[in-house]
Amino acid sequence: MNYLLHLLVYFDIYVIVALSLNLIVGYCGMLTLAHAGYYAIGGYTYALLALNLGWGFVPAVAVAMLVCAVLSLAVALPSWRLRGDFFVLGTLAVQALIFSAIYNWSSPDTPLGSWKNLTNGPFGITGIPRPSIFGWTPASPLSFTLFATVVAGSCGFVLWRLQRSPWGRLLLAIRDDELAARGLGKNTRFIKIQAVAIASSIVAVAGALYASHVRYLDPSSASLDEGILVLSMVIVGGLGNFKGPIVGAFVLIALPELLRFLSLPDTQAANLRLLIYGLLLVLMMHFRPNGIAGAYRVQ
Repeated sequence: MNYLLHLLVYFDIYVIVALSLNLIVGYCGMLTLAHAGYYAIGGYTYALLALNLGWGFVPAVAVAMLVCAVLSLAVALPSWRLRGDFFVLGTLAVQALIFSAIYNWSSPDTPLGSWKNLTNGPFGITGIPRPSIFGWTPASPLSFTLFATVVAGSCGFVLWRLQRSPWGRLLLAIRDDELAARGLGKNTRFIKIQAVAIASSIVAVAGALYASHVRYLDPSSASLDEGILVLSMVIVGGLGNFKGPIVGAFVLIALPELLRFLSLPDTQAANLRLLIYGLLLVLMMHFRPNGIAGAYRVQ
Protein backbone atom coordinates (compact mmCIF):
# COMPACT_ATOMS: atom_id res chain seq x y z
CA MET A 1 0.00 0.00 0.00
CA ASN A 2 2.81 2.41 0.89
CA TYR A 3 4.40 1.68 -2.48
CA LEU A 4 1.25 2.79 -4.31
CA LEU A 5 0.97 5.89 -2.15
CA HIS A 6 4.59 6.72 -2.93
CA LEU A 7 3.86 6.44 -6.66
CA LEU A 8 0.82 8.68 -6.30
CA VAL A 9 2.95 11.36 -4.63
CA TYR A 10 5.46 11.16 -7.47
CA PHE A 11 2.61 11.40 -9.95
CA ASP A 12 1.29 14.52 -8.20
CA ILE A 13 4.75 16.10 -8.26
CA TYR A 14 5.38 15.42 -11.93
CA VAL A 15 1.90 16.54 -12.91
CA ILE A 16 2.75 19.97 -11.50
CA VAL A 17 6.10 19.97 -13.30
CA ALA A 18 4.64 18.85 -16.63
CA LEU A 19 1.67 21.23 -16.52
CA SER A 20 3.91 24.20 -15.74
CA LEU A 21 6.36 23.25 -18.50
CA ASN A 22 3.45 22.94 -20.93
CA LEU A 23 2.71 26.62 -20.35
CA ILE A 24 6.10 27.46 -21.88
CA VAL A 25 6.44 24.72 -24.49
CA GLY A 26 2.86 24.05 -25.51
CA TYR A 27 1.32 27.50 -25.14
CA CYS A 28 4.28 29.76 -25.90
CA GLY A 29 6.00 27.43 -28.37
CA MET A 30 9.40 27.84 -26.66
CA LEU A 31 11.25 24.54 -26.22
CA THR A 32 13.22 24.81 -22.95
CA LEU A 33 15.58 22.39 -21.19
CA ALA A 34 16.06 24.54 -18.08
CA HIS A 35 12.79 23.73 -16.30
CA ALA A 36 14.33 21.04 -14.09
CA GLY A 37 16.77 23.64 -12.83
CA TYR A 38 13.96 25.79 -11.42
CA TYR A 39 12.39 22.63 -10.00
CA ALA A 40 15.62 22.05 -8.07
CA ILE A 41 15.90 25.70 -7.00
CA GLY A 42 12.41 25.52 -5.52
CA GLY A 43 13.33 22.40 -3.58
CA TYR A 44 16.60 23.82 -2.28
CA THR A 45 15.00 27.11 -1.27
CA TYR A 46 12.32 25.29 0.71
CA ALA A 47 14.89 22.96 2.30
CA LEU A 48 17.18 25.79 3.44
CA LEU A 49 14.35 27.91 4.84
CA ALA A 50 12.74 24.97 6.63
CA LEU A 51 16.01 23.62 8.06
CA ASN A 52 17.86 26.82 8.98
CA LEU A 53 15.00 29.17 9.83
CA GLY A 54 12.25 26.74 10.79
CA TRP A 55 9.77 28.20 8.32
CA GLY A 56 6.51 26.46 7.59
CA PHE A 57 5.52 25.10 4.20
CA VAL A 58 3.46 28.06 3.00
CA PRO A 59 5.94 30.93 3.62
CA ALA A 60 8.90 28.81 2.45
CA VAL A 61 7.11 27.88 -0.77
CA ALA A 62 6.08 31.50 -1.31
CA VAL A 63 9.73 32.60 -1.13
CA ALA A 64 10.77 29.71 -3.39
CA MET A 65 8.19 30.79 -5.96
CA LEU A 66 9.45 34.38 -5.80
CA VAL A 67 13.08 33.29 -6.22
CA CYS A 68 12.25 31.13 -9.24
CA ALA A 69 10.12 33.87 -10.79
CA VAL A 70 13.03 36.33 -10.56
CA LEU A 71 15.57 33.83 -11.87
CA SER A 72 13.24 32.92 -14.74
CA LEU A 73 14.49 36.06 -16.49
CA ALA A 74 17.51 33.95 -17.49
CA VAL A 75 15.14 32.04 -19.80
CA ALA A 76 12.63 34.77 -20.65
CA LEU A 77 15.07 37.47 -21.78
CA PRO A 78 16.91 35.31 -24.36
CA SER A 79 13.52 34.50 -25.91
CA TRP A 80 13.37 38.11 -27.16
CA ARG A 81 16.21 37.50 -29.59
CA LEU A 82 16.70 33.75 -29.93
CA ARG A 83 14.45 31.39 -31.88
CA GLY A 84 14.31 27.68 -32.54
CA ASP A 85 17.54 25.75 -32.01
CA PHE A 86 19.36 28.82 -30.70
CA PHE A 87 16.81 29.27 -27.93
CA VAL A 88 17.09 25.58 -27.00
CA LEU A 89 20.87 25.96 -26.73
CA GLY A 90 20.39 29.06 -24.59
CA THR A 91 18.14 27.20 -22.15
CA LEU A 92 20.63 24.31 -22.11
CA ALA A 93 23.28 26.80 -21.00
CA VAL A 94 20.96 28.03 -18.22
CA GLN A 95 20.39 24.42 -17.10
CA ALA A 96 24.14 23.78 -17.04
CA LEU A 97 24.74 26.94 -15.00
CA ILE A 98 22.10 26.00 -12.44
CA PHE A 99 23.43 22.45 -12.13
CA SER A 100 27.01 23.68 -11.77
CA ALA A 101 26.03 26.23 -9.13
CA ILE A 102 24.19 23.61 -7.06
CA TYR A 103 26.98 21.05 -7.47
CA ASN A 104 29.87 23.38 -6.60
CA TRP A 105 28.37 25.79 -4.04
CA SER A 106 29.83 24.01 -1.02
CA SER A 107 32.57 24.30 1.57
CA PRO A 108 33.09 21.44 4.05
CA ASP A 109 34.43 23.78 6.73
CA THR A 110 31.34 25.98 6.95
CA PRO A 111 27.79 25.19 8.15
CA LEU A 112 25.03 24.35 5.72
CA GLY A 113 23.08 27.38 4.57
CA SER A 114 25.95 29.86 4.81
CA TRP A 115 27.02 31.74 1.70
CA LYS A 116 30.07 29.49 1.33
CA ASN A 117 28.09 26.25 1.72
CA LEU A 118 24.62 27.01 0.43
CA THR A 119 23.82 23.66 -1.22
CA ASN A 120 26.40 21.25 0.31
CA GLY A 121 27.48 20.39 -3.20
CA PRO A 122 27.33 16.75 -4.36
CA PHE A 123 26.55 15.54 -0.83
CA GLY A 124 23.13 17.18 -0.88
CA ILE A 125 20.86 18.22 1.96
CA THR A 126 19.45 15.64 4.37
CA GLY A 127 16.83 15.74 7.11
CA ILE A 128 14.48 18.10 5.29
CA PRO A 129 11.37 18.45 7.49
CA ARG A 130 7.88 17.46 6.49
CA PRO A 131 5.48 20.26 5.55
CA SER A 132 4.03 22.16 8.47
CA ILE A 133 0.85 24.14 7.87
CA PHE A 134 -0.57 25.98 10.88
CA GLY A 135 0.82 23.31 13.19
CA TRP A 136 -0.44 20.35 11.12
CA THR A 137 2.09 17.96 9.59
CA PRO A 138 1.14 15.15 7.16
CA ALA A 139 3.30 12.50 8.80
CA SER A 140 1.65 9.30 7.56
CA PRO A 141 1.96 8.12 3.92
CA LEU A 142 -1.79 8.46 3.38
CA SER A 143 -2.02 11.97 4.79
CA PHE A 144 0.99 13.11 2.75
CA THR A 145 -0.52 11.62 -0.41
CA LEU A 146 -3.76 13.49 0.20
CA PHE A 147 -1.79 16.65 0.89
CA ALA A 148 0.22 16.26 -2.34
CA THR A 149 -2.97 15.63 -4.31
CA VAL A 150 -4.55 18.81 -2.94
CA VAL A 151 -1.43 20.83 -3.80
CA ALA A 152 -1.27 19.34 -7.31
CA GLY A 153 -4.99 19.96 -7.82
CA SER A 154 -4.63 23.58 -6.71
CA CYS A 155 -1.71 24.21 -9.06
CA GLY A 156 -3.54 22.45 -11.87
CA PHE A 157 -6.65 24.55 -11.31
CA VAL A 158 -4.63 27.79 -11.44
CA LEU A 159 -2.98 26.74 -14.70
CA TRP A 160 -6.28 25.55 -16.15
CA ARG A 161 -7.89 28.92 -15.46
CA LEU A 162 -4.93 30.78 -16.94
CA GLN A 163 -4.90 28.70 -20.10
CA ARG A 164 -8.59 29.28 -20.71
CA SER A 165 -8.48 32.99 -20.00
CA PRO A 166 -7.96 35.74 -22.61
CA TRP A 167 -4.33 35.78 -21.48
CA GLY A 168 -4.02 32.08 -22.35
CA ARG A 169 -5.53 32.65 -25.78
CA LEU A 170 -3.02 35.44 -26.29
CA LEU A 171 -0.23 32.94 -25.57
CA LEU A 172 -1.60 30.70 -28.32
CA ALA A 173 -1.69 33.64 -30.70
CA ILE A 174 1.95 34.46 -29.94
CA ARG A 175 2.88 30.81 -30.43
CA ASP A 176 1.16 30.56 -33.80
CA ASP A 177 2.21 33.94 -35.21
CA GLU A 178 4.13 36.32 -32.99
CA LEU A 179 4.47 38.94 -35.71
CA ALA A 180 0.70 39.08 -36.17
CA ALA A 181 0.22 39.42 -32.40
CA ARG A 182 2.63 42.35 -32.40
CA GLY A 183 0.70 43.86 -35.26
CA LEU A 184 -2.41 43.82 -33.07
CA GLY A 185 -0.57 45.92 -30.50
CA LYS A 186 0.25 43.14 -28.04
CA ASN A 187 3.45 43.36 -26.00
CA THR A 188 4.68 39.85 -26.80
CA ARG A 189 7.96 40.25 -24.91
CA PHE A 190 6.22 41.10 -21.66
CA ILE A 191 3.72 38.26 -22.14
CA LYS A 192 6.60 35.79 -22.55
CA ILE A 193 8.20 37.07 -19.37
CA GLN A 194 4.90 36.57 -17.54
CA ALA A 195 4.44 33.03 -18.87
CA VAL A 196 7.96 31.89 -18.00
CA ALA A 197 7.76 33.51 -14.55
CA ILE A 198 4.43 31.84 -13.76
CA ALA A 199 5.65 28.43 -14.98
CA SER A 200 8.92 28.73 -13.04
CA SER A 201 7.18 29.79 -9.83
CA ILE A 202 4.67 26.94 -10.03
CA VAL A 203 7.38 24.34 -10.64
CA ALA A 204 9.00 25.61 -7.43
CA VAL A 205 5.96 24.22 -5.59
CA ALA A 206 6.71 20.80 -7.08
CA GLY A 207 10.34 21.10 -5.98
CA ALA A 208 9.32 21.92 -2.42
CA LEU A 209 6.83 19.04 -2.41
CA TYR A 210 9.53 16.63 -3.61
CA ALA A 211 12.02 17.86 -1.02
CA SER A 212 9.55 17.48 1.82
CA HIS A 213 8.54 14.01 0.62
CA VAL A 214 11.98 12.46 0.04
CA ARG A 215 13.60 14.61 2.76
CA TYR A 216 16.82 14.67 0.75
CA LEU A 217 18.06 16.78 -2.16
CA ASP A 218 21.13 16.51 -4.35
CA PRO A 219 22.19 18.11 -7.67
CA SER A 220 20.59 15.31 -9.71
CA SER A 221 17.29 17.17 -9.37
CA ALA A 222 18.69 19.82 -11.73
CA SER A 223 20.39 17.40 -14.13
CA LEU A 224 19.83 17.32 -17.88
CA ASP A 225 18.33 13.84 -17.52
CA GLU A 226 15.61 15.27 -15.29
CA GLY A 227 14.96 18.05 -17.77
CA ILE A 228 14.62 15.60 -20.65
CA LEU A 229 12.30 13.42 -18.57
CA VAL A 230 9.80 16.21 -17.87
CA LEU A 231 10.03 17.44 -21.46
CA SER A 232 9.28 13.89 -22.60
CA MET A 233 6.17 13.86 -20.42
CA VAL A 234 4.85 16.95 -22.15
CA ILE A 235 5.69 15.77 -25.66
CA VAL A 236 4.42 12.22 -25.19
CA GLY A 237 1.21 13.36 -23.51
CA GLY A 238 0.55 16.18 -25.93
CA LEU A 239 1.35 19.87 -26.22
CA GLY A 240 -0.96 22.83 -26.06
CA ASN A 241 -3.76 21.38 -23.94
CA PHE A 242 -4.42 20.68 -20.27
CA LYS A 243 -4.80 16.90 -20.20
CA GLY A 244 -1.75 16.06 -22.33
CA PRO A 245 0.93 16.59 -19.63
CA ILE A 246 -1.17 14.64 -17.12
CA VAL A 247 -1.33 11.68 -19.52
CA GLY A 248 2.39 11.97 -20.25
CA ALA A 249 3.29 12.06 -16.55
CA PHE A 250 1.21 8.94 -15.91
CA VAL A 251 2.74 7.03 -18.84
CA LEU A 252 6.37 7.84 -18.05
CA ILE A 253 5.93 7.12 -14.35
CA ALA A 254 3.97 3.90 -14.81
CA LEU A 255 6.09 2.30 -17.54
CA PRO A 256 9.41 2.18 -15.59
CA GLU A 257 7.62 0.83 -12.53
CA LEU A 258 6.37 -2.11 -14.58
CA LEU A 259 9.99 -3.16 -15.03
CA ARG A 260 10.18 -3.91 -11.31
CA PHE A 261 8.02 -6.96 -11.88
CA LEU A 262 10.32 -8.41 -14.57
CA SER A 263 13.06 -9.43 -12.09
CA LEU A 264 15.79 -7.63 -14.05
CA PRO A 265 19.09 -6.51 -12.49
CA ASP A 266 19.17 -2.83 -11.60
CA THR A 267 21.69 -1.98 -14.33
CA GLN A 268 19.57 -3.62 -17.02
CA ALA A 269 16.39 -2.02 -15.74
CA ALA A 270 17.98 1.44 -15.90
CA ASN A 271 19.19 0.90 -19.46
CA LEU A 272 15.83 -0.52 -20.49
CA ARG A 273 14.12 2.53 -19.01
CA LEU A 274 16.21 4.84 -21.21
CA LEU A 275 15.51 2.60 -24.20
CA ILE A 276 11.77 2.85 -23.55
CA TYR A 277 11.98 6.65 -23.38
CA GLY A 278 13.82 6.87 -26.68
CA LEU A 279 11.66 4.30 -28.46
CA LEU A 280 8.47 5.90 -27.19
CA LEU A 281 9.52 9.32 -28.41
CA VAL A 282 10.45 7.99 -31.85
CA LEU A 283 7.14 6.14 -32.17
CA MET A 284 5.19 9.14 -30.96
CA MET A 285 6.88 11.48 -33.42
CA HIS A 286 6.12 9.07 -36.28
CA PHE A 287 2.62 7.81 -35.50
CA ARG A 288 1.23 10.48 -33.18
CA PRO A 289 3.29 13.67 -33.60
CA ASN A 290 0.81 15.70 -31.57
CA GLY A 291 1.13 13.39 -28.57
CA ILE A 292 -1.38 11.04 -27.02
CA ALA A 293 -3.77 13.88 -26.20
CA GLY A 294 -2.03 16.71 -28.01
CA ALA A 295 -3.29 19.43 -30.28
CA TYR A 296 -0.08 21.19 -31.29
CA ARG A 297 2.97 19.91 -33.12
CA VAL A 298 6.40 21.32 -32.32
CA GLN A 299 7.86 22.98 -35.39
